[in-house]
Amino acid sequence: MLGVASLILGAIVTVVFASWLVRRFRGGSRSTDQAESWQRHREAQQRAPPVDVGDVRTAAIHEFTEHHSGERQAVCKIEGFVVFVEDVPTDLESADVVEFKLLSFNRGHTSATATFLGRA
Repeated sequence: MLGVASLILGAIVTVVFASWLVRRFRGGSRSTDQAESWQRHREAQQRAPPVDVGDVRTAAIHEFTEHHSGERQAVCKIEGFVVFVEDVPTDLESADVVEFKLLSFNRGHTSATATFLGRA
């Protein structure tokens, strides 16, 4: 009796694992929209940033995040390019428009760090 139950459980585990492998390597049930979004994401990673270090820009805050140091940062986007703005006042909210100066890029130039200059 125990041998039959072990065989059935082993077969179920094998089928689940095999279906996971097939989906993993074939892309699963990814929709056309998801595939196009993923392609645009890869292309965006290859393009040059739309900003330079030292630029002063204005953008709306999309959201807030916490830096690993615990500091609150505003997340802004310029042509889809993510800029993390430091030293933001605590009374700012999402959708507020701010002015900032770009300080540096991350290692892959896929995002940048900026310092808050003021409200726009």
